[in-house]
Amino acid sequence: MATTKTIKVTLVKSLIGRLQSHKACANGLGLKKINQTVEVQDTPENRGMINRINYLLKCEG
Repeated sequence: MATTKTIKVTLVKSLIGRLQSHKACANGLGLKKINQTVEVQDTPENRGMINRINYLLKCEG
């Protein structure tokens, strides 16, 4: 059984005044509030969203 890797992502800055596409990336990762932490699977799609809004996030491997 293969276990999927996960990444812990925390939203550390506000989404107010950000580009609509950046808000959509945060929403796609499941982030809605500041200091909210979620675990997402380590997929190329999620990595792309994390890379796009890296200035708003704190990530842990």
